[in-house]
Amino acid sequence: MACLLETPIRMSVLSEVTASSRHYVDRLFDPDPQKVLQGVIDMKNAVIGNNKQKANLIVLGAVPRLLYLLQQESSSTELKTECAVVLGSLAMGTENNVKSLLDCHIIPALLQGLLSPDLKFIEACLRCLRTIFTSPVTPEELLYTDATVIPHLMALLSRSRYTQEYICQIFSHCCKGPDHQTILFNHGAVQNIAHLLTSLSYKVRMQALKCFSVLAFENPQVSMTLVNVLVDGELLPQIFVKMLQRDKPIEMQLTSAKCLTYMCRAGAIRTDDNCIVLKLDHDLKHAHELRQAAFKLYASLGANDEDIRKKIIETENMMDRIVTGLSESSVKVRLAAVRCLHSLSRSVQQLRTSFQDHAVWKPLMKVLQNAPDEILVVASSMLCNLLLEFSPSKEPILESGAVELLCGLTQSENPALRVNGIWALMNMAFQAEQKIKADILRSLSTEQLFRLLSDSDLNVLMKTLGLLRNLLSTRPHIDKIMSTHGKQIMQAVTLILEGEHNIEVKEQTLCILANIADGTTAKELIMTNDDILQKIKYYMGHSHVKLQLAAMFCISNLIWNEEEGSQERQDKLRDMGIVDILHKLSQSPDSNLCDKAKTALQQYLA
Repeated sequence: MACLLETPIRMSVLSEVTASSRHYVDRLFDPDPQKVLQGVIDMKNAVIGNNKQKANLIVLGAVPRLLYLLQQESSSTELKTECAVVLGSLAMGTENNVKSLLDCHIIPALLQGLLSPDLKFIEACLRCLRTIFTSPVTPEELLYTDATVIPHLMALLSRSRYTQEYICQIFSHCCKGPDHQTILFNHGAVQNIAHLLTSLSYKVRMQALKCFSVLAFENPQVSMTLVNVLVDGELLPQIFVKMLQRDKPIEMQLTSAKCLTYMCRAGAIRTDDNCIVLKLDHDLKHAHELRQAAFKLYASLGANDEDIRKKIIETENMMDRIVTGLSESSVKVRLAAVRCLHSLSRSVQQLRTSFQDHAVWKPLMKVLQNAPDEILVVASSMLCNLLLEFSPSKEPILESGAVELLCGLTQSENPALRVNGIWALMNMAFQAEQKIKADILRSLSTEQLFRLLSDSDLNVLMKTLGLLRNLLSTRPHIDKIMSTHGKQIMQAVTLILEGEHNIEVKEQTLCILANIADGTTAKELIMTNDDILQKIKYYMGHSHVKLQLAAMFCISNLIWNEEEGSQERQDKLRDMGIVDILHKLSQSPDSNLCDKAKTALQQYLA
């Protein structure tokens, strides 16, 4: 019954809203042209950002009337322009709105409007066309139905920055496949759009760049032409290279990368020779710049997309070319090649397959032996990925002397190198054998470890704590390390918990204590240190839940009743008031903390 009752309620609300919108449509039929104009302006203000109002006006038949007024010779240019603006606003609503506009044959009407001599009216028509053509429900073929449309749009490109922006956007959205590319190419798209890449307007430059990316996609003819195009005395590929620079917006970098990628794939720019050939330019400087650009663009394309990374790696001889780039004479090319590999190394699958197949770790280790800091930073960052637990490259890297190399990086004056050195060691120590952990501690030295724990760079401190946490895992390892370095580690833990550090640092430090508390003999280093026990007690009552939970892990490991000496530890902690705190925490509104406290209390009852 409830379902049946809802229908008339919805209908009554709709009819009420529709009735309130009807007066906007009625005013479009007023015999006074001035009142019609004012009605259209009022309608424009009413529909901005209001999808419900847009839908109502479409239902009430506003679109045919607006199109009629837009096409009438007797209508003033101002009225025609306002009609185009309202139609554009309606098109910015839902996809159903766009379908309704298409059903009313809006595109031919707007294309007819482009023949007007009035620039503002032309811009309004183009803006509306742009919105319609960028909708997924609009068939691109509608742009190519009339053979006179494309050449006319090309002619309008010179009228204003708005015509340039809107037309380029229309082209880039409506260029789907070789047939469309050929039509645009034959009507001079390359020549007409190229100079827009140097426009003062970012939007124009960006839309022009997008045009070239769709024109060049899998199209050798366009790609070969682009190589030879000059813009203000500069070759187009060089302009694309400049747009790859880091000071440019990400969108621009990625789109220019696409353009260069498609040109490379089409054979217009070669990356497999000793220098990249531009058909008319064998200059080594340009060759290095273009090879650098090629590696950069692959790095950009593969940065955040697994499918693209897979396509890049599966491209014939691509991995060989990138690996070869690591030994280039040009520092910039080597840096770009390392960045490219670093981008690709974000893929778990590729670390397990392609990187192992091509033994990428070998040339990388060679690069790390003697390179400027800018290359070392990226190469060591990539090494962090290759040392992840699941990477098959981990073992051969360890055998090639990586521990000493990474420990050396932790002493660098460059904070980024210190971070990467300790980060890689942290990854290396994860679930590692006792021997590897011992090698790390021996090579790093206790003194250096504690210097890193007092490093001014927060990232260095956090990664060092992460290294300690990974070293102090697995009971035999914990007991062994603490038997030789326990005094110094407990001293470092105390200093950090007493210092002015953020929540994350103190949480990591408490987690290290929890690991120590999991040791068989190591836990006595905590139980015999009243200062540390008081600190654990303090953090159990801290205002931050993360710290309370970390402190709870320490207590749980200390009182676990299945372990030898648990009764004595429980008694000592009870005398300190720990049980009272546990009772209090068992009432905590945080479910996780509450559960941990109850579990700990059960150890006392068992």
